[in-house]
Amino acid sequence: MSAAEAARLPNQQPDDDKVLPFAVEPLDVRGRVVRLGAALDKAIENHNYPPQVSRALSEAITLAVLLGSTLKDAGRLILQTQTDGPIDFMVVDIVAPEKVRAYARFNRKRLADAGKATTGQLLGNGHLAMTVETGTEAQRYQGIVALSGGSLEDAAHTYFQNSEQIPTRVRISVGEEMLAGEKMHWRAGGLLVQFLPPESSRAAQSDIDPGDAPQGTAKHEVKEDDAWLEAKALVETVEDHELLDSSLSSERLLWRLFNERGVRVFDALPVQANCSCSRDRVFDMLKSFTPEDRADMVKDGKIVVTCEFCGRVYPFEPGEVESKV
Repeated sequence: MSAAEAARLPNQQPDDDKVLPFAVEPLDVRGRVVRLGAALDKAIENHNYPPQVSRALSEAITLAVLLGSTLKDAGRLILQTQTDGPIDFMVVDIVAPEKVRAYARFNRKRLADAGKATTGQLLGNGHLAMTVETGTEAQRYQGIVALSGGSLEDAAHTYFQNSEQIPTRVRISVGEEMLAGEKMHWRAGGLLVQFLPPESSRAAQSDIDPGDAPQGTAKHEVKEDDAWLEAKALVETVEDHELLDSSLSSERLLWRLFNERGVRVFDALPVQANCSCSRDRVFDMLKSFTPEDRADMVKDGKIVVTCEFCGRVYPFEPGEVESKV
C-alpha cells in the first residue's frame, strides 16, 4: 500500500451504534471510540426507567461496550454493580462481537429524594465486578473494584491499574436528544485510550496508597512516560458534546485529537441491543424448579415470567409445564 493510499481524510458519515478501534503509533497508544443511539434506546426502553436510572445504566452500557468490544466471537463480558445507593444493582451483559443487554434495580422513593445526584452518588458504596469469559471452554476471570461515590470512569481507571496494570483513560458522556417530530431519545459516546509500549517498563505505574502505611512513609511514585502524558492530555480535551454529537463522526473526532501525530483506524464493529431470552429457555428454567415452587408461581391461573433484561413476558399454563417435566 502506498503512502497516498494509506492516508486519507476522515470519514464524515454518522456512525451511531458502532465501535471504532484505532491506534496512534507514535504515542504507542491504542483505543476505541463508541457512539450509541438507537441500540441504547432499545436496550433500556421497555423498563420505563426514571431519567436518573436511564442515565446511569447508559453509562454502564457504554463502559461495558468499550471493554467488551475487544473480545473475540463467543466471548462474553458481564459488568455488574452491587451497592447501597438508590440504584443498588446494575448489570450489563455483552456477547461478542455485538450483542448487548442490560438491567437496573432501584428504589423509587430514595431516587426521588436524591434529586440531581451524580451517578456515583446514586450508586453509593459497594463494588463493581467485571467478569470475562473467553474461549470455547468458557475460561473465566473476574476483576472487582470498590465503589464509594465516584464515577464509573474513575472505577474503570482503578480496575485497569489494579487488575490489568495498563495505563488507561476512559471518557463517557450520556445525554438526551430530540429527533424531529419524535420523543426524547438517549444517546451516549465513549472513548478508551491505553498506553501499550513495546518496552513494558515504560508503562510502569505508581502503586496505589495502601492506606495503612506508617506515618512518614514515602509514597511509591513512578515518572510517567512523556508519550503517555501527551496522550492523556489530549484525551482530557474531549468535551461531552463532542462524544454525543451525532453529526461528528468518530473518525473526525479522532482526527481532531491526534492529527498532528497521525491516527490509524480499523474496521468498525456494530453494536445492537439483543436479548438471548426465548420461550424455550424460560421453559427449561421453569422445569428446574420443584413442583411446589412452580405451584407458588401460579397467579390468576397462569405462570407468568418477565425477562428482566428486555421486558418480554412469557405466560405458561401450569399443566403445560408439569406434563413435560
